[in-house]
Amino acid sequence: MINKIKSFFSAHISSTTENQASSGQNAVRVAAAALLVEIMVTDGLISQDEETTITSLLENSFGLPSAEAQELFELARQEVAEATSLYQFTGLVNEHFSAEQKFNLLTQTWQVALADGRLDKYEENLIRRLADLLHIGHSRFIKAKSLAKAAALSDQESIKGKAD
Repeated sequence: MINKIKSFFSAHISSTTENQASSGQNAVRVAAAALLVEIMVTDGLISQDEETTITSLLENSFGLPSAEAQELFELARQEVAEATSLYQFTGLVNEHFSAEQKFNLLTQTWQVALADGRLDKYEENLIRRLADLLHIGHSRFIKAKSLAKAAALSDQESIKGKAD
């Protein structure tokens, strides 16, 4: 799997110096994407809305073109399928992300959980565990959920407004 990660990022980064400097960053991107995929697969129902949300979040978070975000998403799906625990992902995120980046990632997990229009109890439980593993307190956990709900409501209203 490490070879797949390296080949994905070496295909998109030109200089050797950049490869060496960004290899840790690339692994963190895969770890963050894998946590979003974990939320998607937790309830056993994978929707196109969830997949689209994850790809869009990857594009915006990491400044990736759509095709690269899609490749990262597929790579993360493979990582999740082979993973034995969340710690391999949360460990990298804790090591490389600031507190604000971890909060943003937690908010994104809520966005994925809400993307299909319903919040499953298993998704919510997993996000709560992720908050603990990422050392995010309960008040920030609630704030992330609130921000994601507000964003989902805003998206629904804009879609409804376009239909009218």
